[in-house]
Amino acid sequence: MKKSPIAICTWGFVNANATAGKALESGMNALDAAIAGVAVEEEDIRNTTVGKGGAPDREGNVTLDACVMDHNGNCGAVVCVEDYTNVAALAKKVMLETPHVMLAGEGAEEFAEKQGFQKETLLTESSEKAYREWLTTSEYKPIINIENHDTVGMVCMDANGDISGACTTSGLSYKMKGRVGDSPIIGAGLFIDNEVGGAAATGMGEEIMKSVGSFLIVELMRNGMSPQAACEEAVMRTIRKNPDHKDFQVAYIAMNKAGETGSYCIHKGFAMMEFKNGTNSRVNSASYLED
Repeated sequence: MKKSPIAICTWGFVNANATAGKALESGMNALDAAIAGVAVEEEDIRNTTVGKGGAPDREGNVTLDACVMDHNGNCGAVVCVEDYTNVAALAKKVMLETPHVMLAGEGAEEFAEKQGFQKETLLTESSEKAYREWLTTSEYKPIINIENHDTVGMVCMDANGDISGACTTSGLSYKMKGRVGDSPIIGAGLFIDNEVGGAAATGMGEEIMKSVGSFLIVELMRNGMSPQAACEEAVMRTIRKNPDHKDFQVAYIAMNKAGETGSYCIHKGFAMMEFKNGTNSRVNSASYLED
């Protein structure tokens, strides 16, 4: 029995989620639709924490991370990639064309070249200008809830009822060289189990990795929680263990096999996009703090 396709993604990425939703309606499978959706933001130089135009690290180099996971449990990831924009698509190539799950740095870049990906400069004029300004103080402090400037995590259900997802980012602005957050880590930034559902994360990656948040949400749904309740519990795990939770954001989105969705976050201001029954809607997330 065919199902009505659903696409959800982190933050207010209207065009990205609409692209995925329309691709699903045209008959595309869930994984390819998710990759097509996040590619919209990877290619948008106005988004300074995803793809081309992403903010650089402390040495001025833009490095990208991404992962994908399909309905069969197959997955692929890349970390610390320079000079290649569409790292979610590259992560799929790792999944399909290698015996590995993750490739890093120069190895991932050499693989991208062999797979025919186009090499290009990721540091844009505006990103470089912002970096030069940052150098005057070199202060590192994450800025909470900058709309349309964060990780793109996307979970899709296609007409067959299969669920897959993708997650892509350039990571924290002005991060230490070599830093990798949760986004390309299967189970942290993204996790899919086609028997249960899927989840994706955004926010302070170091905190998300500590609880393996996306995997946690899927396991909570497996044990009977709704997507909304599972997202709330995952956020509360971080809050209960971290007295400094007011200083950072953690947010999750989730979808179960029945097509129910949910989202939750620490700080007010996070939103999820949801494409359902042909309509792409912004869903403002409930939050633990009402600041």
